[in-house]
Amino acid sequence: EVLLVESGGGLVQPGGSLRLSCEASGFTFSSFWMYWVRQAPGKGLERVADISDGGTITYYEDSAKGRFTISRNNAKNTLYLQMNSLKLEDTGVYYCAIQCMGTNCTVRGQGTQVTVSS
Repeated sequence: EVLLVESGGGLVQPGGSLRLSCEASGFTFSSFWMYWVRQAPGKGLERVADISDGGTITYYEDSAKGRFTISRNNAKNTLYLQMNSLKLEDTGVYYCAIQCMGTNCTVRGQGTQVTVSS
């Protein structure tokens, strides 16, 4: 069974930082591109960042560029998202996922809540 478990969310002030983690199991983690997607309150899913199976290629949604960094540790089957300079509009539930076409992903975790508020 494919399992993705996110952690690291929380409440942070604007300008603050958080590091999200996603522990993966049930598949060969090192063979798959991985994704972070998010859902803001009352909005649809938005793809935030992608990383290649080997970790050498990354893509970011425009609002995440320069502030977020996606990375992975294939030895630990873990995906990360370092988020700096957080803004109010970054509030939402963040999911790690595999096999995404747009925001349609075959598997997502349960999500971790990120709330940016003063």
